[in-house]
Amino acid sequence: MDDVRDLLGVRAVLLLPTLVAGLSFVTGVANISAQRASGPLAEHLPTVVSQTVGFTGALTGFLLLFAVSGLRRRYRAGWYATVLLLPLTAIQGLLQGVIDLPYVGTELPVSLPLVVLSVLSLPTVLINRRLFDRALDVSTTQQAAVAALIGGQVYITTGTYALREQFGGVSTLTDALYFAIVTSSTVGYGDISPDPQSQAAKLFTMSVVVLGTSSFALALGSVLGPAIQSRITKALGTMTESQLDLLEDHVLVLGYGDLSEPILDELSGAVEFVVVTNDPDDAAALQHRDIPVLTADPSDEEPLYRAGIERAQAVMAATNDDAQDALAILTARQLNPGVRIVAAATDRENVAKLKRAGADVVISPAAIGGHLLVESALGDEDSESLADRILDGEL
Repeated sequence: MDDVRDLLGVRAVLLLPTLVAGLSFVTGVANISAQRASGPLAEHLPTVVSQTVGFTGALTGFLLLFAVSGLRRRYRAGWYATVLLLPLTAIQGLLQGVIDLPYVGTELPVSLPLVVLSVLSLPTVLINRRLFDRALDVSTTQQAAVAALIGGQVYITTGTYALREQFGGVSTLTDALYFAIVTSSTVGYGDISPDPQSQAAKLFTMSVVVLGTSSFALALGSVLGPAIQSRITKALGTMTESQLDLLEDHVLVLGYGDLSEPILDELSGAVEFVVVTNDPDDAAALQHRDIPVLTADPSDEEPLYRAGIERAQAVMAATNDDAQDALAILTARQLNPGVRIVAAATDRENVAKLKRAGADVVISPAAIGGHLLVESALGDEDSESLADRILDGEL
């Protein structure tokens, strides 16, 4: 069952489209550099399609990488984009078909792996639809940036095409769009410029420089800002969203204390886990030891949801504060009623309270130690052997 889960689970959903994206880019570049491209569908399509299929293949590869980035955050929009792009990469592979490489002196079916992998990837993505249930969280600033960028490109393209008689090198909408992109991105090749005698073209170009560059810069800032923030939070001992989104069948350790250290030793190397603690000093120390940690209150809903409690196989609460453990257990049980919760009670009288809070199993180290001492004192050899094994670190 675990092998099937690994084969068809979230890692496969991320790995397969990533491979398809790489193959789409490589195949597209090979098609661009080849003398001709012929596939089963190529002869039925216009010449312009055959000529541009290599460029579109490379572009689709980049778009699919962006879609996979959305999948890593479990965005439903990323899932839809991936489902849309995978058939497109397969079709482009059929269009490219066999590539004639004149310098190699042979024909290579470079698009065949792309078609096969695209077809195999699509069912894997489809059957895991339930894993990608997060709505795309777009801030007001990001919405404004996208709207400004799109509006600016439409304004520049439309205006340039309307004034095409007063611009050298503009005769089609493609030329106008090309001018909009190279101007907004500040590339400015200089092959398209306004007529020096036209005041209208000069005024329009001035507005293009102001609106185009500012909207482009605003869009870049809205994209790079969250990336910079994730770097900062990682340095402060907080897992990134991408790392948290990849967690599956893991164990959540709520809080950190003296009782937590043996738990971490047992979990390390045996199963994926993440510690949730609101103490920044403990978080920094754990991060220094390469232990996954999320700096947040373990009794709050939002950090537990970010840590993937709905996908966790177990939850453990073992700090020195039974009251804090009870709050964390209550929250965990509310968010995932079916998860197994194990707790350690510092005080024996709190065992029943932690069970009422929602723990399936509550262990009292003090009670276990007292029981072993009594049994050993009365000559129970099994209890003494068990105590020796515990003291020797075998259990």
